[in-house]
Amino acid sequence: MIIFDKTERGRTEIATRGQTVAPRLRTLLLLVDGKTGNDELLRKVAGLGLGQEHLDELLQAGLIQVSADTGNNAGHTAAAIETAVVKEIPPPAPPLPIEQVLPPGQTQFEAIYHFYNNTIKSMIGLRGYGLQLKVERASSVQDFRELRQQYLEAVLKAKGDEIARSLRGRLDQLLYLGERPPP
Repeated sequence: MIIFDKTERGRTEIATRGQTVAPRLRTLLLLVDGKTGNDELLRKVAGLGLGQEHLDELLQAGLIQVSADTGNNAGHTAAAIETAVVKEIPPPAPPLPIEQVLPPGQTQFEAIYHFYNNTIKSMIGLRGYGLQLKVERASSVQDFRELRQQYLEAVLKAKGDEIARSLRGRLDQLLYLGERPPP
């Protein structure tokens, strides 16, 4: 038995209706609770014409995940979990050419400075004031690289894993032009 739970993104979707999730899928998402097995979930929504492919759709959209409790269920194998959630993971993309990473007319330093300022304000808000002061004091790309971890932790705390990962990708493009960023 596989048990699914909502991701942070899934909980946000239920609370804010942020994406355009079809009403039938929203019903399925509402029923995902981290306790009910997928077979039972599918029985509950069978009358709506929903099936395993709809659970897979929620999984691919990042709205649900295999529950951490799944491994503790008797008779549950790692192969069953893998079968349910294995997706093709593309290889990392090669670094973009510098002209595609930097906004027109900006140096690397300016682009990073604007990125930090804009995202600290919009993502972290007043809690990011101390970090904002550090950005203002930065005088080199290396100074910005040293703020990376603190920034990512603040975004993670304020907005969650999905947004932190997204911003990390863009920030790393700017911080490490043509280089391999840290993990």
